[in-house]
Amino acid sequence: MQALAVDFAKMDDFTLLVLDIGTSSTRALLFDGRAQLLTDSIVQIPNAPRVTPAGDVTFDADALFAAVVEAVDRALATPAAQRRPVRAVAGCTFVANVVGLDAQGQPLTPLFTYASPGCAEAVAELRSALAAGGVRAVHDRTGCPLHTSYLPARFHWITRQHPEWLNQARRWLSIGDYVLWRLTGSTCTSYSVASWTGLLNRRTLQWDEEWLERLQLSVERLPPLVEAAPLSVGLQPEWARRWPALREAVWIPLIGDGAAANVGSGAVSAQQVALTIGTTGAMRVVVPAEQPAVPDGLWLYRVTAQEALLGGATTEGGNLLAWLRETLRLPSLPEIEAAMAAAPPAAHGVHCLPFIAGERAPGWNEAARAALIGFTQSTTPLDLYRAAMEAIAYRFALIYRRLQPCLPEEGRNSAIVASGGALTASPSWQQIVADVLGRPLTLLQEVELSARGAAILALRSLGVLPALDALPPSLAATIQPDMARHRRYQERIEEQSALYARLFG
Repeated sequence: MQALAVDFAKMDDFTLLVLDIGTSSTRALLFDGRAQLLTDSIVQIPNAPRVTPAGDVTFDADALFAAVVEAVDRALATPAAQRRPVRAVAGCTFVANVVGLDAQGQPLTPLFTYASPGCAEAVAELRSALAAGGVRAVHDRTGCPLHTSYLPARFHWITRQHPEWLNQARRWLSIGDYVLWRLTGSTCTSYSVASWTGLLNRRTLQWDEEWLERLQLSVERLPPLVEAAPLSVGLQPEWARRWPALREAVWIPLIGDGAAANVGSGAVSAQQVALTIGTTGAMRVVVPAEQPAVPDGLWLYRVTAQEALLGGATTEGGNLLAWLRETLRLPSLPEIEAAMAAAPPAAHGVHCLPFIAGERAPGWNEAARAALIGFTQSTTPLDLYRAAMEAIAYRFALIYRRLQPCLPEEGRNSAIVASGGALTASPSWQQIVADVLGRPLTLLQEVELSARGAAILALRSLGVLPALDALPPSLAATIQPDMARHRRYQERIEEQSALYARLFG
C-alpha cells in the first residue's frame, strides 16, 4: 500500500503522531505543523524491563510492541486527534538495542539493551584479539568505543553463549525497526539508530565489514540503512482497519532519542552544547558529519546522514541521587533542596566516584564501580548527597573538556542548554553544574524534548520546515556560574581524576 503524495508545505491543518519508546515508558503524542505539542494528546504506557542475574537489562519485544499499539489507540481517541487529520508518523527510541527474529518473524531472543554489564568478558576478549591499535581503529571507524553498551560485545557474547541464536535468527532489528516492520511491513533502520550500534562505518554509512566478518554476521540479516525521511509504505491491512485515521499517513523511520533531544532543545549546531540529566546523563553537540577523528573518550553518532552528534553519556545521574535518598532515608526533596542550596562548595571532605551502574564516558571502564573516600564520623547523609551531586557534575566537566576543542569559538563561550527531569527539578544542582562547568546553563520552557525533536526532524524531511533551527525553543531561565566556586571545583576534579587513576588505572 502506497502512502498518498501530499504537498505538506502548503498544509495548514498538519498533525503529526510521534512515538517515543523509552526504557521506562512508551509514549504517543500529537504535534502540529509548528512542532507545538497538543497537550491533550499525551499518552504514556509504563514499560517493564527485565534484569538478568548478570545485570543486563532486557525487554520482551512483543510487550513493547503491545505498548505502542495501546498508546496509538489512546492517542487517536483524544480530542486533538479528532480535530485534524494525522498526516505523518515519526518517533524516537532508546538505542543500542537489538532483538533476533526467527524465520517466521517471531522474536527468538530478548530485546537486549545498552545496559549490558554481562558482556564485560566479551569486551575483554575482543580487546585482546584486536590489540590497542585495533581498538583505536574501531573507535575511529564506527565512532563508538569498544564497550558493553554496543552491539559488537553483544554479538560476541551470543557467539560464545548462544550460538544457536546466530544460526536461527533471520533478522536482527532494533525495537523501532521492529515496530515499523510489524505495522507497515517495511524493514529498514535509520542512520541515526544504526550509528548507536557500534556496527556502522561512519565514513561509508554502511554496515562495517570488518566487524561483520569478525562477528560472523551477514549483512543480509541486518536491516537496510536509510535516511529518516518519508517512506513509500502504508499500514498493513490489519492496522489500517484498526486505525483508519492513519490509512493515508506518511511513515518516517524512527531516530535515536539522544539526537532527537538535541534537536528538541534547539542545540542543532556546533555553537550549542546540550546537557541532559535524567536517570542517566549525556552531553552532546551537533557537528558536521565529516569529522576527521573522534576525540578519546567520546562517541560520534548520527542525527542524519549529513549531521553528526558528538558527545559522551554517563550511567549516573538521577538514579544515584534516588538511590541515596532511599538508602540514607533522607528528608523530603524540598528539605534536601534547601540544604544543598545553603551548603558551600566541596566542603564535606568526601571524594565520590559515582559509578553506581558502571562507567561510560569518558573512561569506558567496565570494571569501574562507585566509591566514597574520606568520610568520617562527622560526615552526614546530606554531605554524601552533596558529594554525589558534585561528582556527577565533575564527570560532565571531563566530557566538556574533550568537546571544547571541537567547538567554534562562539560555541566555547555560549551557554549550555540544560534539560532532563533530575536536573530541572533541582535549582541547587543546576547551580552546582553551572559552577563546575564555568558556563551559563539555559533552561527551557519546552517539555517532551525528545518527541519535539523527532517532530522537528520529521517536519523538515516533509518540507514543512526549512531547517532544524526554524523553531527555536522557548527559554525559561539562565543560571550564571560563580567563577570563584568554579576555581575551587577545578581542584576537586583533579582530585577525583587522581582517585580514579589509583583505583582503576
